[in-house]
Amino acid sequence: MKPPATSLPFFFCLLLTSASSAQLHSLLSLKLSLSDPLDALRDWDDHAAASGDGTPAWCSWSGVRCGRGTGDVVSLDLSNRNLSGSIASIDAFSSSLVHLNLSWNAFSGPFPATIFSLDRLKTLDVNHNNFDSVFPPGASKLVSLKSFDAYSNSFTGPLPEDFAKLPLLEKLNLSGSYFEGAIPDSFGSFLRLKHLGLAGNLLEGEIPAALGGSTELERLEVGYNQLTGPLPAELGKLWKLRYLDMSKNDLSGHLPPQLGNLTMLHTLLLFKNQFSGEIPASISTMRTLRVLDLSDNHLSGAIPEGIAWLSRLSMLSLMSNRLSGEVPEAIGELPELDTLLLWNNSLTGSLPATLGSNGKLVKLDVSTNRLTGPIPPALCSGNKLMKLILFSNKFNSNVPAAIANCSSLLRLRLQDNELNGSIPYGFGLLPNLTFMDLSKNRFSGHIPRDLGNAVKLEYLNVSENAFETPLPDNIWNAPNLQEISASSSKLVGKIPEFKGCRSLYKIELDGNSLNGSIPWDIEHCTKLLSLNLRENSLTGIIPWEISTLPSITDIDLSHNQLSGTIPSSFEKCTTLESFNVSFNKLNGAVPAGAVFANLHPSSFVGNNGLCGGVANPCSSAADDDGSNSQAQKQPRKSAGAIVWIMAGVFGAGLLILIAGSRCFHHHRHQLVSRAELGPLKLTAFQRLNFTADDVLECLASSDKIIGMGGAGTVYRAEMPGGEAIAVKKLWGKNKDALRRRRGALAEVEVLGNVRHRNIVRLLGCCSNKETTMLLYEYMPNGSLDDLLHGKVKGVADWLTRYKIAVGVAQGICYLHHDCDPVIVHRDLKPSNILLDGEMEARVADFGVAKLIMSDESMSVIAGSYGYIAPEYAYTLQVDEKSDIYSYGVVLMEILSGRRSVEAEFGEGNSIVDWVRAKMKSGGKEGVEQVLDKNAGAGCGPVREEMLLLLRVALLCTSRNPADRPSMRDVVSMLQEAKPKRKLADGKVDIPVPEKPCC
Repeated sequence: MKPPATSLPFFFCLLLTSASSAQLHSLLSLKLSLSDPLDALRDWDDHAAASGDGTPAWCSWSGVRCGRGTGDVVSLDLSNRNLSGSIASIDAFSSSLVHLNLSWNAFSGPFPATIFSLDRLKTLDVNHNNFDSVFPPGASKLVSLKSFDAYSNSFTGPLPEDFAKLPLLEKLNLSGSYFEGAIPDSFGSFLRLKHLGLAGNLLEGEIPAALGGSTELERLEVGYNQLTGPLPAELGKLWKLRYLDMSKNDLSGHLPPQLGNLTMLHTLLLFKNQFSGEIPASISTMRTLRVLDLSDNHLSGAIPEGIAWLSRLSMLSLMSNRLSGEVPEAIGELPELDTLLLWNNSLTGSLPATLGSNGKLVKLDVSTNRLTGPIPPALCSGNKLMKLILFSNKFNSNVPAAIANCSSLLRLRLQDNELNGSIPYGFGLLPNLTFMDLSKNRFSGHIPRDLGNAVKLEYLNVSENAFETPLPDNIWNAPNLQEISASSSKLVGKIPEFKGCRSLYKIELDGNSLNGSIPWDIEHCTKLLSLNLRENSLTGIIPWEISTLPSITDIDLSHNQLSGTIPSSFEKCTTLESFNVSFNKLNGAVPAGAVFANLHPSSFVGNNGLCGGVANPCSSAADDDGSNSQAQKQPRKSAGAIVWIMAGVFGAGLLILIAGSRCFHHHRHQLVSRAELGPLKLTAFQRLNFTADDVLECLASSDKIIGMGGAGTVYRAEMPGGEAIAVKKLWGKNKDALRRRRGALAEVEVLGNVRHRNIVRLLGCCSNKETTMLLYEYMPNGSLDDLLHGKVKGVADWLTRYKIAVGVAQGICYLHHDCDPVIVHRDLKPSNILLDGEMEARVADFGVAKLIMSDESMSVIAGSYGYIAPEYAYTLQVDEKSDIYSYGVVLMEILSGRRSVEAEFGEGNSIVDWVRAKMKSGGKEGVEQVLDKNAGAGCGPVREEMLLLLRVALLCTSRNPADRPSMRDVVSMLQEAKPKRKLADGKVDIPVPEKPCC
């Protein structure tokens, strides 16, 4: 029987109530299946569901949006809530859900296949999670899907081809995982796809020509993979493409001229590949191009003139190729150009005279070419120029006065040119200048006095010029000056008084004609580490105040005319590692103490009056009462006129002897080392283009000390073929020296069999019965300790620090997981982490490394205070967990910019205790005190990334070794936290911290 009309609304109400009940039940089930440590879903309360006014209460829950007039959930946004767990009961929304966002959470494990039942879904966002395993089949069921973003997860296996079957898909982002294998041809059959992201995976093989079939593509990213082969000409069919990134692969061959068909392209990134041949002239047809980066390839020939037709170009990077010819003059007319990077090519001619006249130039790097002529005067016409890098060319003019008035300038590197005239006045008045290198030029005249007033200047190098004037009397007063080098600059006059010298850690004034005495007020230089005054004409005594400097490690006063004794106060100078006073006029006894006992005798030669210690033994002929001494003062009686004649002959001979002795002593410093070394045997671990004699000859004439340590001295040595290497030289025969020698041989044993890009490469070893010299690849950027703690400040931004942190972790991971037997470093610290020319980290100094077969305890504690795991001090148990603790400490230094041990931490406390105390106190203030603002912690996204790494550091420094992750897990966690910003030029660079964000 037909129901009465009045019962119909009630019937539909029942249906609606039943559907609504299912929605409510599904939401509450989903909440129960999730881990929610921040209680982000606190308002998902079933009691509130009955208190509505006609609209279901859950429609107002956070992240939930319902359809108009219904209780059906159409959008679920759970992003950025620190959620984890499983995605349960979500299939109940299959008939309604259109948008699902799970991004920026901590979901892990396999991707939930239950999501594939949501056939009305249009957008699905799971980026920044840790979903892993092979991507499951079934994505083709999402027939309504327009956008899928899975950026930054941990998927493995092949790329999922099911997505190619989705007819409406416009965005597919699978970047930042571990997908492997080839890019399937099916990815060229998308009908509507506009954005394809495959970057940052482990993809191999060639880029398929079929990719040119997805003709609606506007953005294509396949950079940072392991792709090989040529760039397909078929990509020229993607005429709607606006953004193309194929950087950092192993692509090769010539660039196809069909690239010129991409007339809508605004960004082209092909850097760090193996492309060769000339840059195609057709590139001039890409009139909308704003960013062009072809750097780090093997491109040759000239820069096409047509590049100057790209009127919208703002960034042009062609650095590190094999380009030749001149820089097209019309490039200087580009109206939007702000960055020009041509470093490391073979370019000739002069820079465009109008370069910078557009008023927008920010960064110019044309270093290491063969450019000549003047520096364009308009480079800073808009007062925006921040970095001017012109070193290693043949520029031969004056420095334009306009450059000295460029208030935006941060870094100025003009060294190794033929610049002349005087240094213009004004650089010391620039408010932002931190780094200034004018060395190896032909500057003359006075060094400007205003440099003593530079407010932010940290590094000043004016070495190897021809000033022939004194240093300004206020040169030490710059409040932030940390290193000053004025070696071999024909300086005259006296060394200025050191008042105001509060930040300097390195002073190099060697190879000049400075006279007078060393100012006694050097005690004001309380941070001084290295003092080099060798080869001058200094007189007077050695000020005892030098010995009171709390951090002094290297002192070189050799080849002067200093007199008197070496102050006995140096016996208490425990920080001293190198002390050279050879070829002076010193007398008396060499101070006692362990420091002086370990110095090589060559540090004291050429001082006939010095004795004791490692110098010549002191005479004991004199009686205690001085009677013999008194007797020696009595004149001897003459034996007749013949005696006077003989005396005259001997006197003439003596004058000749004195004249010749100065030449002898001048060269003895170079010869003494070689004479004592004797024949050396060279053991090579790879093919070398030099011999042991080449190494010895270079060291005999080299003063380029780049490091000191308990094991010896490290020199920079340039071999006859031009190759620079680092030589670690050990001296001495005492027990300590023999112990260090055994440590060095242990390092040879370890490094000789290690091959990894993040482990310093040992080239060979020179040794005999008395001497060991280890030969390494030279690391031009020093150590992580230099970078973090002041020696090369200005490049320690967050992206650089993150890159270093990952590199160190990968190096240690290799030692722990890929070496058999396992290698434990046992002395991981910033000074043992070196940085190559690309700021890539190389773990070094394996002098105390130990091959671990099984449970093996050491008889002595090795390592450095502040980095030793707490259990190591009392168990002497050596395993990988010790390195992991040390790595955690290093990571805390990277994040905070502080040393592992500082007075502020309190007696007996290290950075680990300090960080834990700050984090325990909670709140934004604690975080701000821990994270280094100089790295960009003031910027929100950077701060979030730094906090992720801080959590890793806290895990690594757990007191219980069992709670520390393996190094393989550490690498995985670091990869999850990788920064998401990358400049178009491919460099790691963050704007200055004063800016609100990056």
